[in-house]
Amino acid sequence: MSLPSGLPRVAKSADHGPAALPYLGAAELRPALPIGVAIDALSEALSAARTHPLEVAPRAIVPISGDGVHPRDEMLMMPAAGPEGAGAKIVTIARANPERDLPLIQGAYVLFSKVGFSPELMIDAAALTGLRTAAVSALVTQHLARSDSSRLVVFGAGAQAEAHVEAMQAVLPISTVTIVASSPTSTRARALIGKLQAAGVDARAGAPNAVRDADVVCTCTTSTIPVFDGDLLAAGAHVNAIGAYRPDMCEVDGSLLARAKLVVDTRQAALAEAGDILAAIARHHLPEQGFAHELTDVVCGRVTRRSDAEITVFKAVGLAIEDLILARAAADRLGIS
Repeated sequence: MSLPSGLPRVAKSADHGPAALPYLGAAELRPALPIGVAIDALSEALSAARTHPLEVAPRAIVPISGDGVHPRDEMLMMPAAGPEGAGAKIVTIARANPERDLPLIQGAYVLFSKVGFSPELMIDAAALTGLRTAAVSALVTQHLARSDSSRLVVFGAGAQAEAHVEAMQAVLPISTVTIVASSPTSTRARALIGKLQAAGVDARAGAPNAVRDADVVCTCTTSTIPVFDGDLLAAGAHVNAIGAYRPDMCEVDGSLLARAKLVVDTRQAALAEAGDILAAIARHHLPEQGFAHELTDVVCGRVTRRSDAEITVFKAVGLAIEDLILARAAADRLGIS
C-alpha cells in the first residue's frame, strides 16, 4: 500500500483471513489525522447532514463481572453506517486500570468499505475516541465560544483532558490552562501539567472555583455528581461537558443547563444516555421536549451565540457516526480503499 508523502506507515494486524487488515495504533493515528484535519472532516460531514436528523444506532453497554472486577467495569459497542461506509467500535472500560498503569479505555474500531462493506482498516479505539471527542468539542467551541476566549479550565487529567487542551488550542487563543483533578495530589494531574509546561503552555493546578475566571470549561471525568457549582460560572463562558455518557453519571448541574444555551449531539441520544440532562429534566430545570439544540444546528449556523454575556453548554455523549466520519477521513488520507 502506497501512502501520501509525510504520513505514517500503517502496521499490519495479525492475519486472521485471506488478507491482513491495516492497523492504525495510537502512535500512527494522530500524524495521519491531525486535530485540525479531524475538525474539518467532522464539519464537512455534519454540514452535509443538515437536511435530515443524524441516525443514532443504540450504544450497547455490557456489564463485566468476575473476581477483581470493578462494579462499573463494562464493554461498549457502537455501530454506525452512512455515506462513509460502515464501522463498529468495541471498547472495554476498566476503572482500576489507571492504578495498574493501563489505559482506562481499550479496544478496536473496524472500518468497512463504502461498497460491498468489506473490512478495510482497524484503528486503536481509545485513540479514535479521544480524537473524536475532542474534535467534536472543538467544532462546537469554534462556533459558540467567544473568539477571544483565552482562559481554559479542564476537569480531569487523563487522555481526554490532554486531548481537549490540544483541541481548544486549535480553535482559540488559549493562554492559560488550569487542570482540576479529583485529588490535589493526583499523580496524573502533575504529569499532565508538567507535560504542558514542557511544551510551553502556561499550565497550573486549580480547584473547582477556578471556573469563576474561565472563558472555556471542559469536563472530562467519570463523575456521578456535578464537578463544579454552575452559579460560579462567569458570564460569556462556554462549557464542553463530555465525560458523562450514562444515565447514572453527571458533571454539570441542572441550574446551569437551565440558564445556558444548551447543545447536545442529538436529543434522542441525550435522553437515552446523558445523566446530566435526565437529572435536570427530573428536577424540572429542563422541559421534557425541546430542551436543547442539536449539533447539526450549530455546525450549519442555525444556532449561534447571541451575545458576549451568553453562557453556552455542549453536553455530549458521543455518536458512533462521529467515529465513522473520522475513521473514513483517516483511511482516505492514507489511501486505503
